[in-house]
Amino acid sequence: MLAYLPLLEAVWMFLVVWVTAYGLAYHGFSAWPTPAAVAAQAMALSVSAVIALYYNGLYDVRVAGAAAQVWRRFLRAVLGTAVVLSAIYACFPAGARDLPLSGAFVLVAFVPLRTAARRIIRSRPFVERVLVVGGGGLAELVVGELRARPSLPYTIVGVVDDASGSTLLAPYPSLGPFEHLAKVVKEIEPDRLVIARRGVPVADLLRWRAAGMAIEHGADFYERLTGRLALEWLSPSALIFDRGMRASPLGNAVRRAVSLVVAGIGIVVFAPALALIALAVKLDSPGPVFFVQRRHGARARVFNLIKFRTMRPAASDGSEWVRDNEQRITRLGKWLRRFRLDELPQFVNILRGDMNLIGPRPHPASNVPLFEEKIPFYALRSAVRPGVTGWAQVKYGYANNLEEEIEKMRYDLYYIKHASVWLDLRIVIDTIKIVLLGRGAMAADADHVPGRERQLDSLEAA
Repeated sequence: MLAYLPLLEAVWMFLVVWVTAYGLAYHGFSAWPTPAAVAAQAMALSVSAVIALYYNGLYDVRVAGAAAQVWRRFLRAVLGTAVVLSAIYACFPAGARDLPLSGAFVLVAFVPLRTAARRIIRSRPFVERVLVVGGGGLAELVVGELRARPSLPYTIVGVVDDASGSTLLAPYPSLGPFEHLAKVVKEIEPDRLVIARRGVPVADLLRWRAAGMAIEHGADFYERLTGRLALEWLSPSALIFDRGMRASPLGNAVRRAVSLVVAGIGIVVFAPALALIALAVKLDSPGPVFFVQRRHGARARVFNLIKFRTMRPAASDGSEWVRDNEQRITRLGKWLRRFRLDELPQFVNILRGDMNLIGPRPHPASNVPLFEEKIPFYALRSAVRPGVTGWAQVKYGYANNLEEEIEKMRYDLYYIKHASVWLDLRIVIDTIKIVLLGRGAMAADADHVPGRERQLDSLEAA
């Protein structure tokens, strides 16, 4: 139901505009409007509002529970919608006559709608009672994610396992040791079992599944909640034989064709900007206009990635992570990086076949031996062409050490496993948000599990 909330609110706002327009006409406050005019006004307002709400994080379940944060974001969304509509109606002034009143009605109608939607989502028919089976690290991951997303339609009814002493699991009822699982399931009657340990009797699981109970492995549940893989809890066979890890030839062809079209159009459209940025880089600091670095691509092929130079040349080879090189970032480079304008020359890499528009970011070739040794399943990352932007970039941000690279790897493998047109479209939308707002992944994406991750405002060489 959460996935349909933007559509529900767009339809609601659309209908409110129609009711407002014809209500004013019916009572003689305005001339009777044509359906086409009302439809255009309703579409402009509802689409603009939903986009503004999305870009302010109001469809993120991790934001929904913080009232003060919600209202700040909501006011920013209202302001953003007003700016967009002002621009639209400056071009089409005839449609702006009833805009202020329609917008006011939409604003008033939105608040009870959002409140009602949250209550419905959290009501008993939609909330699943989850029983966690296991008390180790995977159970902690699952519970931590659910605690960070209180607006999700799940409630934990208890944990079944031998005493683990986990402070994260302590607030939830401990319903007994693992040997009593069948008895606990019979008494509690949960809607969903999340299995976070090995050795659960298959016969019992089959019987409960046949009775209509949802049963899910903890790693799969974690993956579905977070959009990343729980690498430590996956066996090699789980990925090697997973059909989702096999790239579709048709999907690859479509992805490649779209990348070529976008890159070709992008070079033409941004040609003046490319020329101005190149001149600014040359005038800002001594050194070449472009930064060229050997990167690791699909099927372990090494290629030369092209970016606008944002740092002063290094005196000697050193760390590839920018946190160790921040003092070298130029004044212009800081802004190019913030709005990702230094990545524009990679349209050339796309046309040359080195990259696609969307995919895992290519790593410096010099870092690959370390990553292959330390990061689980790293070889699978080269199964697809790297991208100018990707799932890990928009969900996590940049990495500046090995631990953060492992966190990004979770997202990269999720993308490889679930690559689709819709996921690519979502990445494009989020990338536009980052470019326009000049900031990376939201704090909600990196701070939602205690002790696991943190928001990164720093930059990297990727």
